[in-house]
Amino acid sequence: MEKPRILHFLTPLGNLSPFDVNMAVDAGFAVVGYTGIGVKDGTGLTQDAMFSRAPEDAAKTVLFIGGRDAVMALEMAEAARKAIFPPFQVSVFADPSGAFTTAAAMVAVAEKKLGQAGGRLEGARVAAFGAKGVVGGVIGVIAAEAGAEVTLVGYDKTPVVPQKAVEFEKRFGKRFVVADGSTETGRHAALAEADVVLVAARAGVQVLSADEIRSARRLKVAADANAVPPAGIEGLAAKADGVAIGQAAVGIGALAIGNVKFRLQRKLLRRLHEGAKAEFIDFRGAFALARELVAGG
Repeated sequence: MEKPRILHFLTPLGNLSPFDVNMAVDAGFAVVGYTGIGVKDGTGLTQDAMFSRAPEDAAKTVLFIGGRDAVMALEMAEAARKAIFPPFQVSVFADPSGAFTTAAAMVAVAEKKLGQAGGRLEGARVAAFGAKGVVGGVIGVIAAEAGAEVTLVGYDKTPVVPQKAVEFEKRFGKRFVVADGSTETGRHAALAEADVVLVAARAGVQVLSADEIRSARRLKVAADANAVPPAGIEGLAAKADGVAIGQAAVGIGALAIGNVKFRLQRKLLRRLHEGAKAEFIDFRGAFALARELVAGG
């Protein structure tokens, strides 16, 4: 009898994400959830999942890492990877609160639009607004690893974003500039040299006004991940996919980004469900596939 594909959903939170559960079930997995899980639990749970199946069925098991903290999710995924050895290789997929697939989709879409505007993400100056949050931080990391000069912009004066920049620099070996977006003056300063603006702040909060976007003379691409009115960028509709904005830029709305994010997560889950070999997927793997998806239209 064909063994079922099982996805073990590990999260440090008190509940599983219904979105991710639906996506996994729709991809064909049987889903089992574990809440309150930390890095220290990774080895035991991973090897429990490994040893309960014959080696030829190992790839039919997936560990999905959730939560709301990107660094913790990466640490949990790495702990799982270190616990895995031949011939019992199971798959690991980290996507805390959908942050990795959302960020990958957002950066890939922006990069494609930037290419259409005559530029590339490599060497571009990217301002990531909402960097205090999990998606905002990850879009900064993905953009930096793609060769951009990244400014992480917070909305308040707490030390969270500066601390995150230091942690990211140590972990990923990239330099991050920090900017204060809590005042109009600070936002104008962050926008002044930006080629690309990526907004991933709290839902239903306007981050940038139309006047502020118009003030950004270098701006070529502006994207907003917020689908809850009002938009994070004033006047940018959720369905926008390359509309004119600012002085000479194109704008991308939340639904255009969300469409790629949905396709991306679904394709990754289906790949794991159908695959004969185990995989390890984090934001890098998600971004690689996101680039393929947007290139294909």
